[in-house]
Amino acid sequence: MRQHRLGFLVPPGNPTVEPEVIAMTPPGVTVHFTRMQASGVTGSLSGQEQRNREQINSLDTTVPLLAMVKPAVIALAHTATSYTLGRHDEQILLDRLHAAYGVKVITAFGSVIAALRALGVGRIAFGTPYGMDTTLQGKALLEECGVAVAHFSRLPDVTNIYDETLERAAHLARSVDHPKAEAVFLSGVGMPTVGVIAALEAELGKPVLSAASALMWNALRSAGHTAGVSGFGRLLERL
Repeated sequence: MRQHRLGFLVPPGNPTVEPEVIAMTPPGVTVHFTRMQASGVTGSLSGQEQRNREQINSLDTTVPLLAMVKPAVIALAHTATSYTLGRHDEQILLDRLHAAYGVKVITAFGSVIAALRALGVGRIAFGTPYGMDTTLQGKALLEECGVAVAHFSRLPDVTNIYDETLERAAHLARSVDHPKAEAVFLSGVGMPTVGVIAALEAELGKPVLSAASALMWNALRSAGHTAGVSGFGRLLERL
């Protein structure tokens, strides 16, 4: 069996990415992690934009570390990075990193857009654990990429994204869902999600994807892995 090797760039302080990625990792795939750099209270809604930019500025230190293990792809496991950069500047960054380090780099948000297209979804419900400013950045970027947002909402009473639970993520999905939405998208890889996606799809009767599930789907297909992964929703089942 061919061994597929995936690299993941993880925000500092995020306790969620590694266990969720490992849970979704199929046989024949290995996953490798390194941390981006930022200061301040990680996971806090206060100062998120500044930490996003610090993480972006650290990529020329962190990407080469992952490139040493020769992954088929490097996945940037932080959705709000794309909201801070915007579509144009993100593409410039990804092209530069690829040219400099010889490995394809993908983002969580770019993976969501690719996943929605693969599912044939054009109108979604959008839920986040972020502050309103970041949530509105995400909504605007979705719409710029041709995705209509039928309804959007923030998870209430968030003090730190990294303290959130699967139960709260499921509550967000139910509360944000809308009859006109063809799918539900939960942003934020710091909030655990993948353990409830299959149950939510059965309950809501439509695709449910999170930044984490879309990123893993895109990383696997970018690496050439073609066998579906069960237990985490219809997106990963249809590799």
